[in-house]
Amino acid sequence: MRNAYRVEAVRDAERELMARLPAGALMQRAAAGLAVAAAELLGRAYGARVALLVGSGDNGGDALYAGARLARRGAAVTGVLLAPDRAHPGGLAALRAAGGRAVAAYDDAEAGPGPRGEPGDAARPGREADAALAGAQLVLDGITGIGGQGGLRPAAARLVRRITAPVLAVDLPSGVDADTGAVEGEAVRAAATVTFGAWKPGLLIEPARGHVGAVRLVDIGLAPHLPDTPEAQALQHADVAALLPVPGADTDKYRRGVVGVAAGSARYPGAAVLAVSGALRGGAGAVRYVGSAVAEVIARHPETLVTGGAPKAAGRVQSWVVGPGLGAGEEAERAAREVLESEVPVLVDADGLRLADPDRVRARRAPTVLTPHAGEAAALLDTSRDAVEAGTLHAVRALADRYRATVLLKGAATLVAEPGGGPVRVNPTGTGWLATAGSGDVLSGLIGALLAAGLPARDAACAGAYLHGVAGRLAAVPPAASDVVAALPAAWHEVRTSAAR
Repeated sequence: MRNAYRVEAVRDAERELMARLPAGALMQRAAAGLAVAAAELLGRAYGARVALLVGSGDNGGDALYAGARLARRGAAVTGVLLAPDRAHPGGLAALRAAGGRAVAAYDDAEAGPGPRGEPGDAARPGREADAALAGAQLVLDGITGIGGQGGLRPAAARLVRRITAPVLAVDLPSGVDADTGAVEGEAVRAAATVTFGAWKPGLLIEPARGHVGAVRLVDIGLAPHLPDTPEAQALQHADVAALLPVPGADTDKYRRGVVGVAAGSARYPGAAVLAVSGALRGGAGAVRYVGSAVAEVIARHPETLVTGGAPKAAGRVQSWVVGPGLGAGEEAERAAREVLESEVPVLVDADGLRLADPDRVRARRAPTVLTPHAGEAAALLDTSRDAVEAGTLHAVRALADRYRATVLLKGAATLVAEPGGGPVRVNPTGTGWLATAGSGDVLSGLIGALLAAGLPARDAACAGAYLHGVAGRLAAVPPAASDVVAALPAAWHEVRTSAAR
């Protein structure tokens, strides 16, 4: 499990640890890990050309001390100082003592100082800074730290645009929000990020996640001082493998779980087929299908138990999936209403989100999982899609609290939240190829099967999203939704065997 903590919690942990250590020891631990990662990216430190973008905070100090270590190994290191008068003095002295050099980032003295003593927004990169960045094989981004707010200032953004080499971010790419994953303006786009002591939510959550590259966590001793409850979590193979149901020798199809699927319409019969497919490949012992796509479902999956009537006539189930391709009209409204009136776990997706009565959702006593994408989430929150995508962490929490349900917010980084707080879980698997018609229908059936098997709502949503993402990576490229279904058995196998190893 990857646990991510808010900046305030990390800062508190750092203060507690620093009180027990000699002055500067924590920064030296961070710099040592940063230098190792930089050397590995370079392949060989000796003779390599490295530029450091150095801001006025501790991240700039980390970059300077790491640069000194690289210089002692034979690298040609240049520190580009965005605020020369405020650069970390110990780190700057260490860099120069190791044979590195430092240059001012800007030449334009007429631009005037910014609000914190930094060059003003009109400042332009200086010649020496330009040359250092143009000739670098690797650039370390130490402009701002995890406490940075908003995007890069215009002068810093102009400097970053000069970079052509891979960037290694120090703790977090400058310009992204560590707590929320928001990117408000221009930000560094790193090839890799070295983060210290603990993961931060912005390393896991879009749009910031798209800026961080490969992430390495350097242990600097913070773990005993961090709070018990993180802000966000990301499951790994072992975590998901521990959740997946395993039938015993005495298990029958009913004990494995029976999923009811109310989906599909004359216009969208394929949605029913894909939701049923996801449920069957999700480990369900049996699937009961209700709707107008009986012929299409039976043609694809003859093992399905079908009825053309209403959900109440389907027979006993351990969970329901309602909404994919359901369409509109009286029959669709009745299906959504009857499913929500049931006393078993329910997953609501697609058209079901539009048809479901919010009061009925809130009043349910059995677990409910809502699976909107950003556009559907915007409608449920009475806001804009842009607002949801810019603040997915806030949006998923708000949805869970408003509807008193477990919410899986689909996106480049799928988030799962429960009402009442607690860590938001971020799905680390997947690929952009999963953005294809019907992919969400498969996910709905898959999660429905895990609910029927008895998994709690949050675990079912997280495990389903994880397997779905692995299947998307294993499927033929470019995949259709049916290819994702076909890859689900291999996804199960990979997760279970990798965890066992």
